[in-house]
Amino acid sequence: MRLTNFFGDVGREMKKVSWPKRTELVRSTITVIATVVFFAIFFAFLDMGISSLIRLILE
Repeated sequence: MRLTNFFGDVGREMKKVSWPKRTELVRSTITVIATVVFFAIFFAFLDMGISSLIRLILE
């Protein structure tokens, strides 16, 4: 009985949620992907630079 009440409450709350429109969702997704790619490239270059610096110091 408690489980059915729980899922009933979940269903009622989900109807209250303001879901994003398709254009807003696509724009947000593109922003997230672009940000992740930017930081991946940034940290890859940072890692290569630090690795080169350490190799230079240790030689």
